[in-house]
Amino acid sequence: MRPLVAVTGATGFVGHAVVFELVSSGLNVRAAVRTVDSSSPLPVSDITYLALEDVDSHTNWSATLTGVDCVIHCAARAHVMHETDADALAAYRAVNTQGTRRLAEHAVAAGVRRLVFLSSVKVNGETTDGLPRPFGARNDGGGSPPAAGPGLAASASFARDHVAPEDAYGVSKWEAEQALWEISAKTGLEVVVVRPPLVYGSGAKGNFARLLKLVRSGVPLPLGSVQNKRSLIGLDNLVDLLIRCIDHPAVAGQTFLVSDGEDLSTPDLLRHMAAAMGRSARLFSVPVSLLRLAGSALGKRAEIDRLVGSLQIDSSQIRQVLGWAPPVSVEEGIRRMVKGA
Repeated sequence: MRPLVAVTGATGFVGHAVVFELVSSGLNVRAAVRTVDSSSPLPVSDITYLALEDVDSHTNWSATLTGVDCVIHCAARAHVMHETDADALAAYRAVNTQGTRRLAEHAVAAGVRRLVFLSSVKVNGETTDGLPRPFGARNDGGGSPPAAGPGLAASASFARDHVAPEDAYGVSKWEAEQALWEISAKTGLEVVVVRPPLVYGSGAKGNFARLLKLVRSGVPLPLGSVQNKRSLIGLDNLVDLLIRCIDHPAVAGQTFLVSDGEDLSTPDLLRHMAAAMGRSARLFSVPVSLLRLAGSALGKRAEIDRLVGSLQIDSSQIRQVLGWAPPVSVEEGIRRMVKGA
């Protein structure tokens, strides 16, 4: 009998793609959504309507989870560059931490076998600059959180298996992971945690959408001297991995950091984007120190740091455990993103 898989956040960037791939694979799907977009309806008949604003410690997940074998939990209060909520940590915790705990508790009550949680590399930190090696992953579901919360700076004192979230979003995701491990230990619920870096693909928003717009405009960009390295993951690759986690016997109890396995500098990324548009990237060189200085002066330091800094992931663990390799190349993934923009 085919398993019934529930997907939360099913109209979001990742969740929507997961639902389409699950249906294409012939699996039974139940989608928890905000609303159904009539212009692009979800290809499932069994839809549970659940407003994202209600994802918190009071959410009733019972209807969503009845008869479900596995949950892929994509619903979240997404990270934003310029948070406006007066108490950002409380806002993120309500959805990402308390909402996830509530989901897991109801999953146990409903007899769900496994919960696959879409976390974030922000649990590990914002950059690997100054660290001796890329971010790795724990595989024991344990570990103590860092002593401080938002504002804690990543440093070489944090080994690859430790975490150092620097903002409210990262802290809320880390606390959600800990809640899941606690419930798993008490109840036997199988938990799989997946921490992706920045995800690109058709329909990407945020940083990728802004970069695509700049490249398409033909405006010369002062990033030619940047020599950073950033791990990314294409949407199709992330979806493939999440679906592999539904029933693979070796993934329960694991935390995986995932990437395409091909780290790019910002100039490399821009060149890939330009090539997918059939043009050349227009780059000129400005010293990175001046870019950072300009970013600070303009109140854009965080954005500049992401453009010039490095964040590398060692995803070898999941390749070893699953024998998994990304099915879509970086070049093809960026081509699909440009086509879908």
